[in-house]
Amino acid sequence: MKNSFGQFDEEAYALFMEMATEEYAQRIDKDAMDCNKPRRLNDGSGKSHVVKACYPGAPEGGKLIKFGQKGASTAGDPKKGESERMKKKRASFKARHGANIKKGKKSAAYWSDRVKW
Repeated sequence: MKNSFGQFDEEAYALFMEMATEEYAQRIDKDAMDCNKPRRLNDGSGKSHVVKACYPGAPEGGKLIKFGQKGASTAGDPKKGESERMKKKRASFKARHGANIKKGKKSAAYWSDRVKW
């Protein structure tokens, strides 16, 4: 971080390092996660959840999968007396992503279907 005179601006550098440290602290520690246990995500990626997927043929230590649109209002679990709109919304998601859901634990659609729909 050099100013217009070619010298380092110590305040700007300190601010940069503080922001970089905060960003690093928010990163996901895959080794500390349990296999196949989805959790909420808050990393600015636009995704709402993350899971360490462990399945036969997965990379060593599992595969990290981010899924779900942050801020999206999903239908959630079917409820007694659910509106027709929500029923159609759920059916539309499942129809649109059906092929990917069938792939199982290795796809984001599978986890999204399981957690959010």
